[in-house]
Formats: sequence, structure tokens, C-alpha cells
Amino acid sequence: MVDQSPAQKALVKLGLTRPIDLALHLPLRYEDETRITPLRNTREGDMVQIEATVTASEVQLHPRRQLVVTVEDGTGSCELRFFSFYPSHQKTMAVGARLRVRGEVRGGFWGRQMLHPAFRKAEGELPQALTPIYPTVAQLPQAYLRRAVASAMARVELPETLPPGLQPPVARFDRENGLQRPWNLRESLLFLHHPSPDVALATLQDHSHPAWQRLKAEELLAQQLSQLTAKRERALLRAPELRPAQAAGAPALHERLLAALPFALTAAQRRVGEEIAHDLARPVPMHRLLQGDVGSGKTVVAALAACVCMDAGWQCALMAPTEILAEQHFTKLIGWLEPLLAERGQQVAWLVGGQKKKERAAMLERIASGAAALVVGTHAVIQEQVQFKNLALAVIDEQHRFGVAQRLALRQKNTTAQGEPHLLMMSATPIPRTLAMSYYADLDVSTIDELPPGRTPVVTKLIADSRKDQVVERIAAQVAAGRQVYWVCPLIEESEALDLSNATATHVALSEALPGVTVGLLHSRMPSAEKKAVMEAFKSGTMGVLVSTTVIEVGVDVPNASLMVIEHAERFGLSQLHQLRGRVGRGAAASACVLLYSTGDSGRLGETAKGRLKAMAETTDGFEIARRDLEIRGPGEFLGARQSGDALLRFADLATDGALLDWAREAAPQMLDQHPLLAEQHIQRWLGTKSDYLKA
Repeated sequence: MVDQSPAQKALVKLGLTRPIDLALHLPLRYEDETRITPLRNTREGDMVQIEATVTASEVQLHPRRQLVVTVEDGTGSCELRFFSFYPSHQKTMAVGARLRVRGEVRGGFWGRQMLHPAFRKAEGELPQALTPIYPTVAQLPQAYLRRAVASAMARVELPETLPPGLQPPVARFDRENGLQRPWNLRESLLFLHHPSPDVALATLQDHSHPAWQRLKAEELLAQQLSQLTAKRERALLRAPELRPAQAAGAPALHERLLAALPFALTAAQRRVGEEIAHDLARPVPMHRLLQGDVGSGKTVVAALAACVCMDAGWQCALMAPTEILAEQHFTKLIGWLEPLLAERGQQVAWLVGGQKKKERAAMLERIASGAAALVVGTHAVIQEQVQFKNLALAVIDEQHRFGVAQRLALRQKNTTAQGEPHLLMMSATPIPRTLAMSYYADLDVSTIDELPPGRTPVVTKLIADSRKDQVVERIAAQVAAGRQVYWVCPLIEESEALDLSNATATHVALSEALPGVTVGLLHSRMPSAEKKAVMEAFKSGTMGVLVSTTVIEVGVDVPNASLMVIEHAERFGLSQLHQLRGRVGRGAAASACVLLYSTGDSGRLGETAKGRLKAMAETTDGFEIARRDLEIRGPGEFLGARQSGDALLRFADLATDGALLDWAREAAPQMLDQHPLLAEQHIQRWLGTKSDYLKA
């Protein structure tokens, strides 16, 4: 194997391995190096390119070491300053050298200046097109990347994949001779890598130019084709038909569970439960997303689905992203299901990373023999050594925290002749409808859209961290009244880059400020046994205040907790804030969530942070929060680990490209039915190996 250079390794890191990947690696922005501006015509703040001769060059040592070079072009002079420089720079900028310099002009008392401009010898013709600036990583210089893209564009084959008559609804720009014809892919790419200087930069930046429109249309079509293919492939797969085994006169397992529960189901829970039961009875693998706001009762619905599966004589697995959450599910489910399963001679197994060898071996044995009808755990459930006897249903909680590869591994756990297990994914981050239609075209979505009765609405208050003392007083009053409090910090230890109050320091400060109150500390780096002990103390009510990092974001149920303080709330995403807020208000006591924000040195919050905090204060509706989150962050960020970090849509924007999405959704089935080879070619071009991810 040939050793790769750092630049080649960096290309692989960016996923730029095929000529088409490089061709689709589009510039972030452009620089205009096509013209030279005389110095007398430059104004302060202009980004310009000048051609001038060096008249003076010296290294100054005060106030700090810097290279100061004076250049003149016959119409005026300019001073170039460099705080970091090398001997080679001094050589290139020696007195008498003719240079092309590009940078921002600053006008000062001493005349024109440029700080750290780009410079090279004034040789060769000026470029005819704008210079692209590509997204890059360390060790991949722009010049190398430009050459790699240019070489790929010369090699890449770009035959037309859109069949005649399926042209996207792309805006046509007026030309002198009337409307111009739509752009094809090759033209669009050539243009976007090297736009001509006469193009309006705004149309390139807001992606409204016809070349951009064409790319977005093709990308959306690839995504829809891939998902539709996945859906059709899944329809050919087989899964066990799960119907409750009715013994003579004995009620089914799910009915016995309903009878044993201390509360009645809401109408929404019943509706969603029926949708899932209907799917489980079909011979096609279920692929359903169960979404509901924080605290809407998704665990019960999952337990009912598990009952149907176990009643039919199969195994069920329930997977959660953290041990704390897995344990919480486990405790709830054991309480509900163990008595019912014990009568049938079956057990519940428990699998997490930190188990002792002996305990783990016993659990693996139970799972393989089928004695464990229900398996609850973390990622440990999908490890190779875990062998199920007959897995028919996998429930994944907080599905956005699992990567695709993990979900694929879970699907491969059914080794029986009956094919695939059914898959139920749960999420407390509701997904807006437009997003679900586009990203999850292959998923059926069930929504629990009402909260159980008896929940108290949570009041949200925004408080600047300069008023922290008042918040501590409020905490003291809550604890004195027998209530419990969460305090969430973003980081565990001090990081020099981010001056955030860390959990450890906050824990010390609150312990001092609240004498006589037990203040606990919880973060992800603690050993499992220690985490467990802290959570137990908090649940039992002996601990008044819990200082934590975001490990409590998902699923910790303490009905007595009535106050949640989130420090540096401006650093959290909206759905994260909403998840955290959902940890209080689970009992009958009036609950509040305090968002402490810091304005930093500037003295004011950024627009995005302001938008997030405002949305939190205005609504507690998870769906409205999701919609605003999407507006603020865009779909790639919002969906997190769906593609283990790969944003599937690089160019299109679901918020603004609705017309193109509608076209792609209509065009995809026609193309698959009438032009299957072109469809396959199109998917390969745009998604390559990533298309597998859409199938998970």
C-alpha cells in the first residue's frame, strides 16, 4: 500500500474519494481576483486586489514583533503588516519586488493599511473567473484542494440521469433572447466551481442561482429515490406475524398489563398502541417512529408492544442510550412485567457495559436459551456475543442518540428463518411534519399528542447570571418546603477554550451557599456504581439538590423535583433545553425552569441564542419547539445521529425548497418504475455508500 500524504489523508477524512465526491464539493464562498483596483479608488472596508511595487520592508520590534512592508502602485501607497511571518515572506516582499496583494483596506491616521493580506509575485494572466474558497480541514491547503477538484472535474463522467419530461421546476433567468433553457448538471458544476465575474454574488450565496437550483433538485431526488427503494425493499422482507396467543379463557398478556397499571391510558396512547399492534400482526417488518413530548407516556406503549411480542412466543429487546435511562426503563418495566412473566416461567434480562463477568455470562445464557423474554440494556445489547433465540421486536429509545450502524446491527440479530425483527423507535424530540416527510419517507410515524392528566405546566423564567444569588435563595426556599432541585451545567471540567462554570466548581459553591442541604454531583465520567448511588439518593429524597451535566437530559423520573436551573442556557440547543425542562413537572407540585444565561464580554446575547431562549419562554409545546429548532438550526443539526453525523442534505434547505421537494417526491416513483437503471445511477452518484444509511 502506498503511503498517503497528509493532504491525501485529509481528502479521505472529508469523504472525497471518488471524482464525483470532489465535483460535488462546492465552494463556501468566492474571492474576486479577476480585477486589479488602483489604490486611489479603494475605500475603507473594501476587499480588493492591488498590484504594486515594494518600496520599503522592515521588521519592527515595538509594540510587538511585526513585518511592515510599504507598497506603491503609482496612484497611492499602502502599508502591509504581518504579525507572523517567515524568512521566505521577507524574500518574496523584498524592496523592488512587484506583488499582487489581496486584503481588506483599512484607513487610519497614517494612511491605508492591510493586516495579513494574501500576496504573491505579480506574474501571469489574471484569472477569468471568481476564485473558489472550499470547505477544508487541517493539512489540506486550498491550492491542493483546488487542483484536486479541477482534476476531478476533467475526469468525472456526468451523463444525464434525469429522464426526458422530468425536468425540475427551476427558475429560469431572463436573457436578451428570452428565457434561457434549464441548466444541466455538468454546466451547473463547472459554473459553481468557477463563476464568471459578472454574476450577482448574492444569487450564489443564497443558492437561488439556476445552477444551484439544479443541484438542489438532483440532491432531493436522490434522497427520495433512495428512501423509496429502501421502503420497497423492506416491503419484500419478512418478519414474524405477532398476534397474542389466546389460551382458553385466559386474557392476553397486554390486557393483563392494562388491568395491573395504576392509571388509565390516554386516548392518544390507545390510538398509537393500536397502530403498533396492527403493524406487528403483518408479515412485513414494522419500521415505526413513536414520537411524543417529554412525559407523554411512551414507555407504557412500548411495554404493551413488548407484551404482544412475548405473548406470541418471541423475544423483545429494549435499548436505551445511557445506563441511567436503561436502568430507569428496567425498573419501570420490571415493576409492570416481571410478575406477569414470572407466572409464565419467563424472565427479564439486563445488559450494560460495566457488568461483572459472571452476571453477564448468566444473562447471555438466558438470552440465548430464550428464558429471557425481554432484554433491556444499552449498546451492549447489539454486541456480537449477544445471541437471541428468536428476537422479533426491537424498541430503541431516544433514537436520535443512536447511529445508523447501531440500528443496522440490531436488525441483524434475528437469526431465525422468519427474517427481520420489527423495529419501534421512540423519540421525545418531535419531528416537524415537513422534515418527517422528507427525511423519514421510509418511516411510519405515530404521535402521542396529549399529556396524561395531573401534570402541572412548567413555568419558564429567563434570568441573567448576574442575578444568580436570587436563584440560590429560591432553591433554599424550595428545599425547605421539602422539594428537590436540579442544577445543570454544560461542562464537567474547566476548559480553557470555554470559560463555563463547570459542574465540579458549581457543586462546591452550592454546597457552601446551602448549609445543611445535601448537594449531589452527577456527570458522565463517574464510575457507574457512583452514578447509581447518587441517583438513588436523589430519587429517595435524601438529597435536596443535584448538580449534573446533561446526563440527566433523557429520562430521569423524580416526581418530587420541582425546580430545574440550567446554567449557560444560551449554549444548549432547543430540543436539549426542552428535554431538560421535561425532567420537572412530573408530580402535582407547581414546577419552574430557570434558564440562566451569560452575555459574555460583549454584554449581549447572539441572535440565535436569543431566538432559542425566547422560544423556550413562550411555549412548552414540544412540536412548536421542534419547528422553531428546525428554523434556527436547519435539518442536519436537528437530526443528529441519523447518519452518524453525515448530513444527508448538503445543498437543499427544507425550509425554502418546498417546491423542489414536492417535485422530487412526485418524480421518484415514476423514475423507479419507468427508468430503474437511471434511478440506480442517480442514487450512486449522489449518495454512493451513504444510501445504506437511509435504510436503517
